[in-house]
Amino acid sequence: MHKPLPLQCASLNFRGFQFAQAMLFAIEEINNSTDLLPDISLGYKIYDACGSISRGVQVALALANGNEVVSTPFKTPCARPAQVQAILGETSSSPCMAIATVIGPFHIPLISHFATCACLSDKTKYPSFLRTIPSDYCQSRTLAQLVKHFGWTWVGAIRTNDDYGNNGMATFTETAQQLGICLEYSVSFFRTDPPDKIKKIVDIIQASTSRVIVAFLSHMDMDVLIHALSHHNLTGYQWVGSEGWILDSQTAAMDRHHILDGAIGLSIPKAHVSGMREFILDVKPLNTSSNELFTEFWETLFHCQFKQSESSAGNQSECTGHEDLTGVQNSFTDMSLMPIFYNVYKGVYAVAHALHRILGCDQTCHKILQHIRKIQFKTKGGDEVYFNENGDPTAKYEIINWQPTENGIVDFVTVGLHDASLPADKQLNLQDKSIIWAQNSQQVPLSLCSEKCPPGTRKVLQKGKPVCCYDCLRCAEGDISNITDSITCVRCDPEFWSNERRDACVKKEAEFLSYEEIMGALLTAASLSGTFMTAVVAFIFFRYRQTPIVRANNSELSFLLLFSLVLCFLCSLTFIGRPSEWSCMLRHTAFGITFVLCISCVLGKTIVVLMAFRATLPGSNVMKWFGPAQQKLSVLGFTLIQIVICVLWLTISPPFPFKNFKEFKDKIILECALGSAVGFWAVLGYIGLLAVLCFILAFLARKLPDNFNEAKFITFSMLIFCAVWISFIPAYVSSPGKFSVAVEIFAILASSFGLLICIFIPKCYIILLKPEKNTKKSMMWKAAAKSF
Repeated sequence: MHKPLPLQCASLNFRGFQFAQAMLFAIEEINNSTDLLPDISLGYKIYDACGSISRGVQVALALANGNEVVSTPFKTPCARPAQVQAILGETSSSPCMAIATVIGPFHIPLISHFATCACLSDKTKYPSFLRTIPSDYCQSRTLAQLVKHFGWTWVGAIRTNDDYGNNGMATFTETAQQLGICLEYSVSFFRTDPPDKIKKIVDIIQASTSRVIVAFLSHMDMDVLIHALSHHNLTGYQWVGSEGWILDSQTAAMDRHHILDGAIGLSIPKAHVSGMREFILDVKPLNTSSNELFTEFWETLFHCQFKQSESSAGNQSECTGHEDLTGVQNSFTDMSLMPIFYNVYKGVYAVAHALHRILGCDQTCHKILQHIRKIQFKTKGGDEVYFNENGDPTAKYEIINWQPTENGIVDFVTVGLHDASLPADKQLNLQDKSIIWAQNSQQVPLSLCSEKCPPGTRKVLQKGKPVCCYDCLRCAEGDISNITDSITCVRCDPEFWSNERRDACVKKEAEFLSYEEIMGALLTAASLSGTFMTAVVAFIFFRYRQTPIVRANNSELSFLLLFSLVLCFLCSLTFIGRPSEWSCMLRHTAFGITFVLCISCVLGKTIVVLMAFRATLPGSNVMKWFGPAQQKLSVLGFTLIQIVICVLWLTISPPFPFKNFKEFKDKIILECALGSAVGFWAVLGYIGLLAVLCFILAFLARKLPDNFNEAKFITFSMLIFCAVWISFIPAYVSSPGKFSVAVEIFAILASSFGLLICIFIPKCYIILLKPEKNTKKSMMWKAAAKSF
């Protein structure tokens, strides 16, 4: 309902006074210089904005207009100062934003030594703003890189609720997300907020699981937070701080409960300017109205008052002006902010160099703002000063670690450096071993939402939580992950399989029917046994080739049949061993041709039996049409047909070695692909056709009246043969890997043994054990036919 009273400054801030002293030191150096602005003296005016945006804007406008509104008017009308060339200040970002907005159209440079908000780099909004301290854009990104360096992916964040804190934290949050860092919480407050809001922040910290807190705060806001945290004894957290408080001795002095012990953060690099410390501390009050700032400072510093002071109180001693600073320990004598004083120093020199260029200009010169943007010089300490296109210097930070000493005082130890002018991989240089962490620990604290996923697992995000919160799932069979915190499992190549830990691919075991394994050895033994038995039978037949029983059953076909049986037994060996291009082509074709040769001989013998019976009938001359020559030609003809089928198969699409990855997950089945399935089944079908034909003919001749009628034995052998190969088909199709090869070998051996035993063993029995029946007389005797 009433207009508020004008803002009044209630007290003197020592830190602000130090900044003013640093400016005076630089001005005095320049005025005493014979090289920079010779014969020209720089003047100045100092105003206390009291941390108020409105007061700062008021003073800046007055300076820009040359019509200063001050508390003490000039007594002489002509004493009004000239328009200022540049303004140094303000300390905070928010006042600088307001002042820069107002004076921007006048092109008056505003050079700040401590306003770090990245928003001030926007030259469209703040065209006349420059600064000698790096932008928070660089600081925020560096803080995120620092957090990432120590492996902290789950952190809390607290910021000042102003332009400095909000903009700085926004950049930190963006960079943190890019680096895979998650914020459990991000809260803001201002030092003037009510206590219950500060209490809520304390409650959030207490309820959190993160152990690292990033604090983008000014020193004044940190002082308020420390006061609140000390009431709850919230120690053990690892603090990461911005330059606003990390090097502030007042904040360290307030931390009596050691809440911030082990804190790590960024600060402006330490600086030393010869003579500056002595100058700042060499303050003498001048008892005039124009120097009331220094008088107030003196009274505040020594808690005394001069006689003429209207507000003199009886309980305070009288100031003499000769008090000694020796032994005084307070924020004014603390030189921990010397890097910021150095920034003030560089700002004054930047203005001086710009003025020097203007005075040396022969033609029409630009305004001072244009010259300040282009200046580049070195201080007497060797540091290069210049501004980039945004009015910012090159970012360079020292990494500070709070290390408590035995007497309880915090020591600000430099443990690293970040230089943005270096290549990206060399910008951050840390001495990790020299860092003292929270609770005086030597080990880097952990701050993770979830433990790292070891190799052999992958991360699966937890529903409704940030990406840093996840579960670790074991990779599936055949997949691996060989790095920590892998987000995917990689499939092994077809010839490889995952090991038990799922962290490496190992070569799959190649499986094939080999001679070394038991099954391969048994089949090999069976094949060789069959070959040996056939050879023995052939030897017996050869030894007794002149006997009636051998001669009566077409000895030539018998020997050819025995030869083909030897080939049948031996061809099974081609199925054993590692498949190769030649073995794959040989095994099926050799099997097909030898079996056709074998069945052709049996078929020939069956036809001979039938023809012989027909020849005994009166008037029959059928045997002349199927004599020995015709029998041989029939065997040759039947075999040639199979040879043609095999040649066509090998020509069009031959069998080839093949690696079967589908049958077993952890094995490679080495097998022979058929090439053309039509060719394979044509070979097998032709063998089956001859076997069925032979079976039918033998079945028809089974009751012929002959003591040595082979038809019955051929019928038995063909019955076994057909039964074996009919059962072979489903067994072959359903058997996996090498077992399908074993099934095929078993079928070959079983059918071969069936032919050998059924056809030749009865004859060998008579030849060796019943020689009395092996006579022509017995051959001529007809016995009654027995039914089969």
